[in-house]
Amino acid sequence: MSRQRAIGLDVGGTKIAGGVVDADGTVLTELVEPTPEDSDAEAVLAVLLDIVERLRAKHDDVAAIGVGAAGIVEWPQGRMLWAPNNAYRDWPVREQLEAATGLPAVIDNDANVAALAEARLGPRPYRHLVLITVGTGIGGGLVQDGRIYRGPTGRGAELGHIVLNPDGPVCGCGNHGCFEAYASGTALTRMGREAAADDPDGLIARLGAERGEVTGQTVTAAAGQGDPTALDLFGRLGRWLGVGIASLANIFELEVVVVGGGLVSTGDLLLAPARRAAREFAYAREARATAPIVAATFGGDAGMVGAALLALDEGRTSVG
Repeated sequence: MSRQRAIGLDVGGTKIAGGVVDADGTVLTELVEPTPEDSDAEAVLAVLLDIVERLRAKHDDVAAIGVGAAGIVEWPQGRMLWAPNNAYRDWPVREQLEAATGLPAVIDNDANVAALAEARLGPRPYRHLVLITVGTGIGGGLVQDGRIYRGPTGRGAELGHIVLNPDGPVCGCGNHGCFEAYASGTALTRMGREAAADDPDGLIARLGAERGEVTGQTVTAAAGQGDPTALDLFGRLGRWLGVGIASLANIFELEVVVVGGGLVSTGDLLLAPARRAAREFAYAREARATAPIVAATFGGDAGMVGAALLALDEGRTSVG
């Protein structure tokens, strides 16, 4: 009997990744395309179908399609109801993918599927885990007793939108002071631009002028050169990340907190201040263990791998 494989698709605010994945999490082929600038449903669907077609041309034995996408997904219907950094609303993506490809499909929040990948295929199996994905925004996935927690309709575990400060900066979701507004790549870009405006002769401003604008990548590059202002910004970003993690750990008894997303590639620039803050704000440290904070095993592939695993889990009945 051949090994089961599925296509995993990870839809983010800036890029869409797709790959053919084995049941053990091995990525056999991977493709990446930019998210369309208008990011509406029709444009995003066209990219998804193009990726699926190209992957199936190389692997004709895929059993199902899984999609992880930022935003609120109606479970198990597979409708993308809303996304903070994309234009689609009330999008029946599961229905459209199945009609266009003839394969069973499953759709879930991107951080949910990434959490599934980390819990099942990380350094060891975990049954109680929180995943925080730090990228353009902040996603969150919660695994409790070995299963993704979604709430009754899939709208649960929007961890990136717990409110840390109601008087804080505007978040992409429209509220003020969300976790995402303080500890994401978007937050790093905002802080970097503020720093460049305050110090036009500083390294962040100069690198931004060379690149056309100041972004989170500009701040990261400046930090890599030892710039004190950039290092301070990462300290602030990481501290807010730790504050949010402490709040979650105070609610749930966790075996581990996994941090993924693009910014985790900066390593201890982000994670060291996050660990300090998580310990500082942990409740009853004398009576309960502080869950370790670790970098994601799968890096940028977590959403793609988790989406494929979920597709294999949920699609077996349809596949036969």
